[in-house]
Amino acid sequence: MRTKVHFLSFDEVLSALRTLEFDVQQAPGVANQILVRKYGAGAILAHATRAEDKLPHTAVTWVERPGYLVGGEVATLLDRGFQKFWKSSRLEVPATAESLQAVHRFAEELRKVVGEPSLYNESLGTTSDSYLYDRVKGRELPLAQRPTPAWELPPKNS
Repeated sequence: MRTKVHFLSFDEVLSALRTLEFDVQQAPGVANQILVRKYGAGAILAHATRAEDKLPHTAVTWVERPGYLVGGEVATLLDRGFQKFWKSSRLEVPATAESLQAVHRFAEELRKVVGEPSLYNESLGTTSDSYLYDRVKGRELPLAQRPTPAWELPPKNS
């Protein structure tokens, strides 16, 4: 016999988050958006109203994906190839192992409550929101407009 699955409403999701000791409050200066924080990480959620905003079983949509809190803002993870950085609208700070672990733990717990599936690549570790590698900079330009790679420049005379 099939069991009936109960999906949480938006208010039930917020109540469950509070029960699990998440800090849940209105996002400052924005109506109908909820800032959720725990472990020094945060995300901004909103009520999913349109069909394209939500999966069939979720009542929540992401406004800001999980990130580390930098200067009171949810920062996005920026990967520069050699190091990861947390970037907010005002600051950019290097990502530490502790901050990456905190965001990973926060995101896993939040996804479980919200009812969003946990993806394989995200379960292995924290994924970046943006990738900016030096070697691919300018690659989208036409060949004639691309900068000359460092290994093709003539040697400097000392």
